[in-house]
Amino acid sequence: MKETMEIDSEKAFQRKQSSYNPSDEKFEIRKETYRGQQYSQIYFARLHMLRTILYSLAPNWKPHLPVRTVLGLEEGKECIVVGTLYKHMQLKPSILEEYSKERTVAPLVKVHNFMHTDDYLVLEDESGRVKLSGHALSPPVYVTGVVVALHGKAGPGDFVVEDVLEAGLPPQIETPLKSKEDKYVVFVSGLRVGSGNSNPLQFQLLVDHITGHLGDEKEQGIAAQIVQVVIAGNSFEIPRELLNGQTLASKDQSRLSEPIKELDILLTQIAAGLPVDIMPGLDDPANFSLPQQPLNRCLFPGSSAYNTFRSCTNPHCFDLDNIRFLGTSGQNIDDLEKYSEAKDKLEFMERTLKWRHLAPTAPNTLGCYPFTDMDPFLIESCPHVYFVGNQDKYDSRLITGSEGQMVRLISIPKFCETGVAVVLNMRNLESHALSLGTQLIS
Repeated sequence: MKETMEIDSEKAFQRKQSSYNPSDEKFEIRKETYRGQQYSQIYFARLHMLRTILYSLAPNWKPHLPVRTVLGLEEGKECIVVGTLYKHMQLKPSILEEYSKERTVAPLVKVHNFMHTDDYLVLEDESGRVKLSGHALSPPVYVTGVVVALHGKAGPGDFVVEDVLEAGLPPQIETPLKSKEDKYVVFVSGLRVGSGNSNPLQFQLLVDHITGHLGDEKEQGIAAQIVQVVIAGNSFEIPRELLNGQTLASKDQSRLSEPIKELDILLTQIAAGLPVDIMPGLDDPANFSLPQQPLNRCLFPGSSAYNTFRSCTNPHCFDLDNIRFLGTSGQNIDDLEKYSEAKDKLEFMERTLKWRHLAPTAPNTLGCYPFTDMDPFLIESCPHVYFVGNQDKYDSRLITGSEGQMVRLISIPKFCETGVAVVLNMRNLESHALSLGTQLIS
């Protein structure tokens, strides 16, 4: 009996493995060059792709109605029209208004949201644009860049909407047969190593837990079932006052590189035991516009020596044991929150899936590369897990689609502020918060 228990204990400390398949090709900018191209082309590519999908859905939705272009609308006649929404917003920031701000006494708008009761929607395609009215289409829900099919009739100067059809959740690859063994993925974001809010002990506790150096045999057995770590952006913070274009003194150079070195040391500890993916975020040393390219491996001399360390794009898509993961570092959802309303962040996430587009506000209010022949943010395959980093709190929900799709939505909190990471069980797609505290209890 004693011998059997020793064998079981040895098995518990064997790190479980998963097959990993990255799918970031469409987010990688390799041969693209900027030749002064305009953003209209990415909108045309988006409309072309999503219009094809909506045209295929229209016969089952309203089989008795003809499909028209904006230019082909006839007053008083019911029809379906497909196009891209444009949201006219009274409070949307304007560079001209910024320039003349000193000359006005108008109250400043709160930064977190630019909604106004007078906002209205316009539908446009290659042929023209038309103002939308009616109660079926709610301006607070939609943003510029969403492609929809509308049922209604043209009035004098507007189109009265009676019903709305969205593309809906895309097709999903077949869910693998349910495994009987637990395998965990750990998500963390907003580490901000080097910032005033960062707690080095807290992050070290997380690293020790993941690598199995914390807790009793039971805890270490659970840690051995962690097969992947994903770091979703804003991993370190460089002192802004040093980035002024001036030549730095030697002590300032060390201050600049200190957070990066500290992060590399901690990532090396993780990469020595299991695979880790790191995505760039809004405040990381990467390109500002989406898709953000991988952080340069030279920043991580220690961890990049391991083949388990992967510097990835933002957005990031990969398969683990045929379970598809898709996620961002949070910019797409944060931007939606500025220009539309929802009860929580998960509702914003659900909308992007139903619109089949990760970042509908790009390039209007969210910076993105001016692609000419494609829109990489189109969601062509429905993920099983959709995560977004750098949010205020942890939240999770399981949603289902009309064709049986099942998606686990995960809002990952900022670790430096909350001390919370997220753990997902691949066996049943259940998730829970992992909270690490360093307070002394008297």
